[in-house]
Amino acid sequence: MLRLRAFRPTSDKVVKIQLHPTHPWLVTADANDRVAVWNWEHRQVIYELKAGGVDERRLVGVKLDKLAEGETDSKGKPTEAIRGGSVKQVSFYDDDIRFWQHWRNCSAAAEAPTAVNQQSSAFSAPAPSTRGRHFVVICCENKAIFLDLVTMRGRDVPKQELDNKSLLCMEFLSRSSSSDAPLVAFGASDGVIRVLSMITWKLVRRYTGGHKGAISCLMTFMSAAGEVHLVSGGSDGLLVLWSADHIHDTRELVPKISLKAHDGGVVAVELSRVMGSAPQLITIGADKTLAIWDTVTFKEIRRIKPVPKLACHSVASWCHPRAPNLDILTCVKDSHIWAIEHPTYSALTRPLCELSSLVPPQALAQHKKLRVYCMVAHPLQPHLVATGTNIGIILSEFDPRALPAVAPLPAPAESKEHSAVYIVERELKLLNFQLSNTANPSLGSASETGRSRNESIDQLIVKQSKKHISTPAPHDSYSILSASSSGKYVAVVWPDIPSFAVYKASDWSVVDSGTGKLFAWDSCRDRYALVESALAPRMPLIVKGGSSKKAKEAAAAAAQAAAAAASAASAATVQVRILLDDGTAHVLQRSIDGRSEPVVGLHGGALLGVTYRTSRRISPLTATAISTVQSMPLSGFGGSASSFASDDPFSTREGPPQNFQLYSWETYQPVSGLLAQPEWTVWDQTVEYCAFAYQQYIVISSLRPQFRYLGDVSIPFATGAVWHRRQLFVATPTTIECVFVDAGVAAIDIETKKRKEEMKAREAQGRAVAEHGDLALITVEAPQVTASEKISLRPPMLQVVRLASFQHTPSIPPFIVPKQPKLNGDDSVFLKELDDRRYAEVAVAGGGVSVAVTRFPAEQKRPIGPLVLVGVRDGVLWLVDRYMCAHALSLSHPGIRCRCLAAYGDPVSAVKWATRLGREHHDDLAQFMLGMGYATEALHLPGISKRLEFDLAMQSKDLKRALACLLTMSNSRDVGQETTATDVTQILNLAVAKQAKQESLADAVQGIVKFVKEFFDLIDAADATGQAEIAREVLKRLAAAASVKGALHGQTLRGLALRLANHGELTRLSGLVTNLITAGHGREAAFAAAVLGDNALMEKAWQDTGMLAEAVLHAQAHGRPSLRSSVITWNKVLQKELDHTPTVKTDAAAAFLASLEDPKLTSLGETEKKPPIEILPPGMPPLSAPPIVIKKAAAAKSGLPNAAIGAPMNQGGTPMNQGTPMAQGTPMNQGTPMVQGAPMSQGAPVVQDAPVAQGAPTDNGAPAPAQSTDEVKPLEATTAPDNVEAPAATSNAEATATPGSTAEATEASVTDRTSSPDAAAPPAPAAGSGGIDAPAVTTGEATKDAPSTEAPQTEDKPPTTEASPSPPPSDSAV
Repeated sequence: MLRLRAFRPTSDKVVKIQLHPTHPWLVTADANDRVAVWNWEHRQVIYELKAGGVDERRLVGVKLDKLAEGETDSKGKPTEAIRGGSVKQVSFYDDDIRFWQHWRNCSAAAEAPTAVNQQSSAFSAPAPSTRGRHFVVICCENKAIFLDLVTMRGRDVPKQELDNKSLLCMEFLSRSSSSDAPLVAFGASDGVIRVLSMITWKLVRRYTGGHKGAISCLMTFMSAAGEVHLVSGGSDGLLVLWSADHIHDTRELVPKISLKAHDGGVVAVELSRVMGSAPQLITIGADKTLAIWDTVTFKEIRRIKPVPKLACHSVASWCHPRAPNLDILTCVKDSHIWAIEHPTYSALTRPLCELSSLVPPQALAQHKKLRVYCMVAHPLQPHLVATGTNIGIILSEFDPRALPAVAPLPAPAESKEHSAVYIVERELKLLNFQLSNTANPSLGSASETGRSRNESIDQLIVKQSKKHISTPAPHDSYSILSASSSGKYVAVVWPDIPSFAVYKASDWSVVDSGTGKLFAWDSCRDRYALVESALAPRMPLIVKGGSSKKAKEAAAAAAQAAAAAASAASAATVQVRILLDDGTAHVLQRSIDGRSEPVVGLHGGALLGVTYRTSRRISPLTATAISTVQSMPLSGFGGSASSFASDDPFSTREGPPQNFQLYSWETYQPVSGLLAQPEWTVWDQTVEYCAFAYQQYIVISSLRPQFRYLGDVSIPFATGAVWHRRQLFVATPTTIECVFVDAGVAAIDIETKKRKEEMKAREAQGRAVAEHGDLALITVEAPQVTASEKISLRPPMLQVVRLASFQHTPSIPPFIVPKQPKLNGDDSVFLKELDDRRYAEVAVAGGGVSVAVTRFPAEQKRPIGPLVLVGVRDGVLWLVDRYMCAHALSLSHPGIRCRCLAAYGDPVSAVKWATRLGREHHDDLAQFMLGMGYATEALHLPGISKRLEFDLAMQSKDLKRALACLLTMSNSRDVGQETTATDVTQILNLAVAKQAKQESLADAVQGIVKFVKEFFDLIDAADATGQAEIAREVLKRLAAAASVKGALHGQTLRGLALRLANHGELTRLSGLVTNLITAGHGREAAFAAAVLGDNALMEKAWQDTGMLAEAVLHAQAHGRPSLRSSVITWNKVLQKELDHTPTVKTDAAAAFLASLEDPKLTSLGETEKKPPIEILPPGMPPLSAPPIVIKKAAAAKSGLPNAAIGAPMNQGGTPMNQGTPMAQGTPMNQGTPMVQGAPMSQGAPVVQDAPVAQGAPTDNGAPAPAQSTDEVKPLEATTAPDNVEAPAATSNAEATATPGSTAEATEASVTDRTSSPDAAAPPAPAAGSGGIDAPAVTTGEATKDAPSTEAPQTEDKPPTTEASPSPPPSDSAV
């Protein structure tokens, strides 16, 4: 029943031990008086000290501190040099210790029916007194050592300051008054109790006259009347009661009550909280007995001998739900922890566990037998028990997931009283609880004084009562209670028997019972699944006091059904039973099976989870995980033998086994594959979310429209949870957490929404057809306006907020206290700081509304022990602890309240509540609401930042507000408002300009550049929603920023150009091109000009920014007249760069390597002087080629003088020699190849016997026409009668501008056009006689008439055209 949580071997036996309530610390003292502070969670020793003698390290440290402070050596030796002597007691002391000691005393006193204060949680917490420090206090014979674990400074109080008497025990005194300084009482060897102030370190009080011998133990407690008492036990066997209320009295105090407790002396005293009764005192003595005392009458209730012949040395009050009958733990010098069962009645003692079975085997090899010398139970986590033995420290862990036997019942909607059913000692009882505050704390969180209500449990007064139910429970062992979804039925499972029973909540009659330990409810209907054991059916339960005949008949019917089910359940399959309206359990015929492995766990919910035992060999720790008794209140319980393993839970472990499968309650078929087995599952009431808990995390999934994993939260060792819409409240052994969950929007959600809309449309159409017939299908076609609503995807959101824990938040952060030997007893300075801090936690907003300045409330105090989460009702989270006491955690802090309202689906109220939250936290709240899908509502939060406001406006499609936010953020509200185009000169000269307007313009440009992405997003959103005016406002600002040199870059400028063209802002686009050219952005300017459709502006953009290569290619591709000049300029630049390239290689090795890189000669012809490097576009002849002279004959048929056309130009633009006419049909010298370096040199002969019509493109054999849209330009160029070179060059350039043609274009332009009789072009008139009327051959005609010249023409081929006389040469071709 126990497993090992931590083990630390020691060389000596551990005789003193103490656990810290909130931190994982453990302080021990061994037989050699060595004290150690150990972090049992991380396995680290925090501090070690040799307390019995003189610790040299502390002595050296004190001397160094004195030297650092400039003090000289004192006359007397320091207190650290005093030998401590035997260690009598070790303990921690800090604010946590003080608080929980007070809480324990108050809660124990509140159990009494006659208690003054009936609320265990309704008390004023003591003010912080240790200022965030943590003390380890060691009580030695000769001195008391106070060691601060924060500053590592210590204070030794020698016994000379305490009347020079040996110190034997100690106890801390505290009152709830805020002016109390921490006091510590020491029991001395002379029977006197001396009280020391931890502020002045002086003796302040004595308790005398109680004991005749030494005092061995001290303890404080609170009586039912509210008085604080100090009880002491001495070696004389007396138990003496003192009053601890008057702790400010400096006189000597006398005892109130003295009684004989044990023969031979009292060893220890412990306070026991008894459910429904006044607290009791437990004492153990040297006479081997254990006595129980009533704190009201101080009479002995019972005396027992737990272990015969052995005296108890340790005792602890214990209350664990896994062992409801065990109240006291004690230890003797053997290897067991002994448990005493209800000492008031039966007082049976039995060994709880054998510790030797928990420790590693190698630790016991050197010893004969394990011995326990001290034991302590954790004050806040009863599942942890620490023991000090002769081999080391053993920290044992009982079942940490066992929950109290209580099941909450759903409350009526109109009732403020809530109820829960629980079992105590074979009795079913009803717990009724409600808030007794006159004002609901969830509706008003601030008092009129301006101070916020502290979000702690002492602000919520809980009124509760317990009512007896006549129906008894058949067993008093560990039980698990669960209620059905409707709350009409309550199931009780006793897994150790094993047995179960289902009760009807209306009259508490038994409707079903049987032998089984695995039980699970359906969360949607009154239906449950169970696995009955193969044992013989139990006899039907006889309801005592049940006079109802129907109840007896139902019990008999249930007994028959149970007997039938037990006989049929020998195979231990999962059965599903449904509860009918008449209260009878109907056994469904079909059972869930399909797997051969035995079932070891059931998990209820919207789907039935079944856990199978894996067939492979598994470790004991995995077997622990399979055993699901502790894991969840709705599941069954595995074998108790495998509930715990001796493995270290923090060591490397394998993952949970894949042995968990989900089934449908309706079809009994599996709906999932094998999953990792969770420890417990919890499903949302609306069947939208579910949570699977594992040891280190909780997996949260969405169920609609399909099962989808949302994420996991790192909440280790969770014991239970409850859903409240999109809020998951989780309890762990130390904390209460709240997980806010939202599934977001996934693609499957959008698809499902569309399908649902289509189904609704079909259903409506079907209804119309059924009602009106086929006439309903008649429709009239009309322009349909489809709203293109784009649903943006939203990722799932999980946010964890810690609501409560054991930690006490220090009011003042830890700091090093200066050494002040003389201080006043009044701690007024500290109290003033405390009050200032208290008032500083609240800021008053307009209208006198108190505003919380913290994002979340301070962590509230978690009630002690395992808890059952009831749920959220009346605006608070209800919990029930092991003592069946209801607690309420406040959710009224605005940071929590707003989130709860938004998660519940009420964002409007959340925004209203946000006025009580500091505006600096509104951004955080808005992000949360955005994650929950409430972007529109979050826009109404008054304190959100402009950046977040823009994001929210974009999410909620409020583009006007988004534009306003963006203009404010970028400071560009006035940009582009006065003129349509921004003055570029002023923008470029901002450094010189002194006007305030231009300075603000510079700031605006910087803001626009900073938020350029947001500006583009806003334009796109405006385009998508048809809000053109918003897009134009944004484009004004972007165009103004783009005109500044260096403001915007590449892709951004191109995107701006596209958007300007898209919105028809051609004027701004033209201005943008000019500005970009001026700013030197050639590529972007050319792109913008291309979008504008202006080729000339595009070429200007290339040329003016020095990008000549792009200018040449653009001119060639578009037939620009400036092609030749661009090429010449480009080649000059290239040649200049090549000639002036400096060399940087100077050493011999580099020169040698450079010589290897030079191109090697391939022929002797290359040794001649190379021509200048020319880079030409495809199809253009070299610039350095000699002029080609072609003599032309005059056209005979036309009789017109060949003026302009008769002097054809060579492709370099040089006029041919026209003085010598060439006879028609005479071919040119075709053996001469073209000049080296020309790109079109392909060995084709160049023959040109017929003049080419002016402006007519020649066929180049390309599939596409050689001239497209630029035919007008050569015609325009011919208007000058005295300039023939321009049209010739233009025609030449256009002939080579065909895409996809290289050298063939040039070859075709000079090929013999007389090879075909149809190829002769009509002659053109002379330039002087109206060259403007020259006919222009269209592209289609040129392509049809010109033959293909892919193959070279034959040299001796005679011409086919007629000879015509050559006209006289024209002198107009200059």
